[in-house]
Amino acid sequence: MTVREPKKRSDLRLKLGGAYFSAQRRLAWLSMRKHFARERSGEDLSYQAFSHHTPLMRKLKDVDMQLQRNKVTNLRLACARLDGLLLHPGETMSYWYLIGKPTAGKGYLPGMILRNGGYLAATGGGLCQLSNLIYWMTLHTPLTVVERHRHGYDVFPDANRTQPFGSGATCFYPYLDLMIRNDTQETYQLRVRVGETDLEGEWRVSAKPTARYAVVERNHEMRAQYWGGYVRHNELYRQTFDLQGKLLAETPVAVNDAVMMYSPYLEESKKEG
Repeated sequence: MTVREPKKRSDLRLKLGGAYFSAQRRLAWLSMRKHFARERSGEDLSYQAFSHHTPLMRKLKDVDMQLQRNKVTNLRLACARLDGLLLHPGETMSYWYLIGKPTAGKGYLPGMILRNGGYLAATGGGLCQLSNLIYWMTLHTPLTVVERHRHGYDVFPDANRTQPFGSGATCFYPYLDLMIRNDTQETYQLRVRVGETDLEGEWRVSAKPTARYAVVERNHEMRAQYWGGYVRHNELYRQTFDLQGKLLAETPVAVNDAVMMYSPYLEESKKEG
């Protein structure tokens, strides 16, 4: 596993690239819009397919907790745009198409975003927690992930991690999107809300589920690179079981390689000490 040393691009190049990819995204939305899910319902569909929750507040090294509090506000606004979404057979959910651009005029506050291996404050920051949650839940359903982007950097060491490394979906308006398509014969419903301590979500479905799903990690490693840094690697697979627990299928869902922004051996020595 060898990964090239990441190159830092100039602000001008980032701006021009952002404009180009934003234009491409909007053209893609125009061509796909008739297939996009838009209908929402406040009434739950009959069955729960999968649910999950993640803590709203995390103590991160050198990160102002006010950014975490602002993130909670941002998540509430985004959840209000997604909660109750009905994903009918053949339809596709686009994360950013539904939420729209997170601006101060809509009430979004400065939150933390990751960039070039570090973090900074930006309006609407923190919404990756919601895309991460939706992606993880989707992997536990028969829904199809059409578009998902991985984080290129592993910025913070594991702290009480309950999910495998690389099981999230980074997002950046509008061109780093999360898209999910319903290739089944049943209607699915997304429920997301900000609870007292956690971001909470579930996929519901119109018919009783006939299978259950699990995500397993394989070939996890941290390896030194020729240019002096470390890269973290793993592979994720989705397992499908019948309701009696028999394994029916196993399919690859992601291969992750991320440049580590901390020393893996230093963190291990801290745990041992």
